[in-house]
Amino acid sequence: MSEARSGVGTSAPTVLRMILGKRLQELRQSAGVSLDDAAKALHVKPLTIRRLEKAEVALKTLYVEKLLETYGAAKQEVEEFVVLAERANEPGWWHAYRDVVPDWFSAYVSLETGAKTLRTYEPHYVTGLLQTYNYARAVLRGGFPNESDEDLGRRVDLRLRRQGLLERPDAPTLWVVMEETVLHRMVGGAEVMREQIERLLEVSELEHVSVDVVPFTAGAHVGACAPFTYFRFEERELPDIVYSEILSASVYLDQRSDVAGHLEAHNRMSLLTSSADSKALLNRMRKEYS
Repeated sequence: MSEARSGVGTSAPTVLRMILGKRLQELRQSAGVSLDDAAKALHVKPLTIRRLEKAEVALKTLYVEKLLETYGAAKQEVEEFVVLAERANEPGWWHAYRDVVPDWFSAYVSLETGAKTLRTYEPHYVTGLLQTYNYARAVLRGGFPNESDEDLGRRVDLRLRRQGLLERPDAPTLWVVMEETVLHRMVGGAEVMREQIERLLEVSELEHVSVDVVPFTAGAHVGACAPFTYFRFEERELPDIVYSEILSASVYLDQRSDVAGHLEAHNRMSLLTSSADSKALLNRMRKEYS
């Protein structure tokens, strides 16, 4: 997956801010307060309330306090909510890379960092969370041919730093489905490819990581399309989300039907191979690059 994609120009909320925005919406609805009435309490437009609830803007303390009072929240809940809102407004660690990463992809990193389960489908490249340094640099150089070495290095650093989530004590489950095409696409040369395949074999032994390779012999299948990532969160306030991208745009989907369709596609594709067959294919390709 390459950050080269252009996408929706939204801010990059932390997962905590998304949770609090959802909570604000629930409190408003439970209190029977309309968007218009909530907006009147703040002397703003209804769109501002909607953007607060969707975590598209920072949670201003004065706004939060006034809204919670309007919704009849207890004093203690207001105080606790404000503390969380202040923490939610703090930029994520990826904010330090804002000079080389657009807001729309910062949102992706936020979701990735906060997810309990990640499922990805990659028809073109090894997913970013499993790329080696040399493979990542070659992929990003292809996407940014005119980038300075310094900026390219920062993009690579960000990609490798993202991989730290797989080493956390509470690491998410990562289930990768990729096409055999990925293993045949020469990225960086034979030595880089061999190193990358060895990395895939290594991580596939981890309890919380699965790597499935759909072979050419599988033929046409339901997922043979654009790459996508499915996120599931431990927090009940957050819905499952799917991120997908094409050449000129990216999209975040949270409608149940859209998410279910991608989840079913991922399940179907995983049935086209097995762990043993995938490892055998990876070992065979490693020998070819020796």
